[in-house]
Amino acid sequence: MCSGMVHPNLVIDALTKGADGVLICGCHPGDCHYQEGNLKAEARADAIKLMMQDFGIEEGRFRLEWVSASEGPRFAQVVTEMVSKVKALGPSSFRTF
Repeated sequence: MCSGMVHPNLVIDALTKGADGVLICGCHPGDCHYQEGNLKAEARADAIKLMMQDFGIEEGRFRLEWVSASEGPRFAQVVTEMVSKVKALGPSSFRTF
């Protein structure tokens, strides 16, 4: 329910099990229903990027973006951009299926 609840291990686990990319969308800073969950997500995103480097995973396979529930067109744009970036990177080197 909150981007701040997504633990870095969940993202790394998905990526090392073959997911081509992970997109986390959260509330805009200052608009978090859980007060500071999005700030926690932002700090965790930095940790995720460091872990991705350790595993040799391209940075473009992960994205954290602020999108509110009322921003349907923006959400669609973010997803389209993420899909395009991941397609350009090609399949994950961790993919086994």
